[in-house]
Amino acid sequence: MNILITGIHGFVGSNLVIALKKRHVLYGLDIVAPEKEGVVKTFAWEDIESTSFPMQRLPQFDAIIHLAGKAHDTKNQSVAQAYFDINTGLTQKIFDFFLESTAKKFIFFSSVKAAADSVVGDALREDVIPTPIGPYGESKIAAENYILDKLKNKNEKLKLHDDRKQVYILRPCMIHGPGNKGNLNLLYNVVKKGIPWPLGDFENKRSFTSIDNLCYVVEGLLTKNVASGIYHMGDDEALSTNELIALMCEAMGKTPHIWKMNRKMMEGCAGLGTLLHLPLNTERLRKLTENYVVSNEKIKAALGIERMPVRAADGIMKTIKSFSN
Repeated sequence: MNILITGIHGFVGSNLVIALKKRHVLYGLDIVAPEKEGVVKTFAWEDIESTSFPMQRLPQFDAIIHLAGKAHDTKNQSVAQAYFDINTGLTQKIFDFFLESTAKKFIFFSSVKAAADSVVGDALREDVIPTPIGPYGESKIAAENYILDKLKNKNEKLKLHDDRKQVYILRPCMIHGPGNKGNLNLLYNVVKKGIPWPLGDFENKRSFTSIDNLCYVVEGLLTKNVASGIYHMGDDEALSTNELIALMCEAMGKTPHIWKMNRKMMEGCAGLGTLLHLPLNTERLRKLTENYVVSNEKIKAALGIERMPVRAADGIMKTIKSFSN
C-alpha cells in the first residue's frame, strides 16, 4: 500500500515507519522534511499549504494515518486556541483531502482524553458519552465530531453506506516505548534516586499502550477488512503505580521503597497543599492515584484476536530498560 503518515518524525510516527516499511510504500507529512530511512519522501506542511503546491499534487495514496497534533494534556484554557488550531484544524484539512483523494483508509489518532478525563466504572469503553476536560481533550473530540459529521453528510448525499472508504478513530491511552520521555520517565527518575514512594496505600490501576501493540493494531487496520468506527486502544493488563515501581526497581536491580502512608492523612496533606500552592495538591494526588482502565475488547474483536501480542509488564520493562541507555 502507498501510505501517507502525518507527524511522521514523532515518536509514534518513527515507530510506525519501522513496523510498516518492509511491506508498504511510505510518505510523510510534517513540520520538517528531512530524509528518513524507509520513507520515499516527506512533505513539509508549509509546502502543502502554499498555493504553488496544492494538496491535489501529492501522490495517490491507499491509506492516510493522521498523527500530527499538539500533545501534553493540560487544563490551561489560556492556551486553548493552539490546541484547536492544530488538533482540530489540521485534522479537518487532512480529512477533507482524504475524502477527495483515492485513499480508501483513514486512521485518526485521537486520545482517550477525548472521551473522559476520569473513568467511571470498571473501564472506559467506546459507548461512553464524551466529557473531555481541558483544551487537549476538547480539541480532539472536536476533530472526531468533524470526521463523523462529514461522513454522515457524505453518506446521506450518496443515499447509501460508502464501503469504499473506511475511517478509524483510534483512542489510545498513554503510549510508551523506547525513545519516549514521558511521565514514565519522570517516575523512573524519582525511583532511580531512591526516593521512597509514599502513596503505596493507594492501589490504583491504569492502562498503558505499548508502542509494539499499537503498531500491530495499525497494521491490522490497514490490511484487514475492519468496520469503520471508534476504537479504544490499550494493553490487555492494567498496572498499579506500585507495580510500575516494582518493575522499575527490578530493571535497575534495586529494592522498591514503597511506603503505605495513611490514605486519609495523605489526602489531608494534599488538601493543605492546594491551599498553600505546594507541589502535592488535591489535583496532583488524584492524577497519581486514580484508576484509569481502558477496555480494548472492541478493537481485539474487530481484528479477530484474543490477546495483544505484548504483555503490559513486558512492554513497560522494555521501555524502562531504554531509560538507562
